[in-house]
Amino acid sequence: MKVLRVVALMIAACVAAIIPAQAQDTTTLKKEMPGQWELSTTERSKTCVVTLKADAAGQGFKLELEPACKTALPFTKDIVAWSVRGLDIVRLQNATGEAVIDFTEVEAGIFEGLRQGEGVYILQDLAAARSMAKSMDQMIGDWSMVRGNGQPVCGLTLTNTEAGPDNFQVFLKPKCDPAIAQFNPTQWRLERGQIVLMSKSAEVWQFEADDNAQWRRVPDTADPLVMLRQ
Repeated sequence: MKVLRVVALMIAACVAAIIPAQAQDTTTLKKEMPGQWELSTTERSKTCVVTLKADAAGQGFKLELEPACKTALPFTKDIVAWSVRGLDIVRLQNATGEAVIDFTEVEAGIFEGLRQGEGVYILQDLAAARSMAKSMDQMIGDWSMVRGNGQPVCGLTLTNTEAGPDNFQVFLKPKCDPAIAQFNPTQWRLERGQIVLMSKSAEVWQFEADDNAQWRRVPDTADPLVMLRQ
């Protein structure tokens, strides 16, 4: 009995320690969220500005949606408030408090939410989102693929012409290395700081910026492939 009493006291102590931490985390998130956010598809082909407020509104807090939201993202017509659920869920909810979409933080200031049958949506700080858009604009144009020794192996052009949901057209130039010609990417997007190239067969190559402002294919290999802006 003495052992059981000690175990019970230990469990109670752990619970007591967890509950204040949870309350603190929830309070912090409620304080951090008010402001302007961008709600968008994963690659911002459709966007909407949401202003989260700290004022209470029924079962949550007030928010404002810009007029274009209902056209760009039709599901937003049901959103009337926001709230924090659990430790890390930001909920955009309807008049009865039910989720229209729940977001979970995946990176600092970037939240992801899934709507069944539609796909993933992103909620992120408006200023950061617009900075990303500027970065994407800088990606558009002619590029060269080179090996690690600097030998050119292919030229390609990234465009802003839409090619399906959240993707854009890419064109290879003549006389590419056989491996790249076989891959033959037709679409690209900028995703979480990576250039993503996709072929018709759904093969994917990813490139990350390195310290020399070059874009290296990842994972890295002994014979790296690098994209250089022309």
